[in-house]
Amino acid sequence: MTENGPPEPWYSFLKEIDSSLTEETPLHCLGGFVVTVVYEADRSTTDLDALSLVGRYSPIWELAGRGSELHKRHRLYLDRVGIAPLPEDYEDRLTEVFVGTFKYLRLFALDPYDVALAKIERNSARDREDVLHLARVVPFDLEILKQRYHDELRVYLGNPEREDLTLKLWLEMIEES
Repeated sequence: MTENGPPEPWYSFLKEIDSSLTEETPLHCLGGFVVTVVYEADRSTTDLDALSLVGRYSPIWELAGRGSELHKRHRLYLDRVGIAPLPEDYEDRLTEVFVGTFKYLRLFALDPYDVALAKIERNSARDREDVLHLARVVPFDLEILKQRYHDELRVYLGNPEREDLTLKLWLEMIEES
């Protein structure tokens, strides 16, 4: 991870958001933004998935969400994630990225294992590519991935038997690559 600012066009988009804020605004980031911008996957994304922090109103969603003026101008947007399958203690493992780049905006990336596990229910082709990328660049310790899944996530899943199979397939996919 870099402590420098994000690459364009993300830098300009986020800088414009920051200049509109008047108080510290943390975003817990996950998804394709973390995989591509923080972990430098060779693919693009036009949205920054961020968790909606409970009990905290921020105009940031209206300012930079889908359909906003910033979205139209930069062709990027913030996507508020209300519900996501996240390991129980993910907040303890957040890492602030692009430290010192913005005055009010604070971007915290989920730990790479947590980013991967947040994709387990959807398990699209892109999700699998992202998991493989993270497994290579981190590189993943598969025991940590399994333990975190079983200890912090499985109990919260709607169909844990299906996700057990997904995890098994992911582990095989990672071992084969």
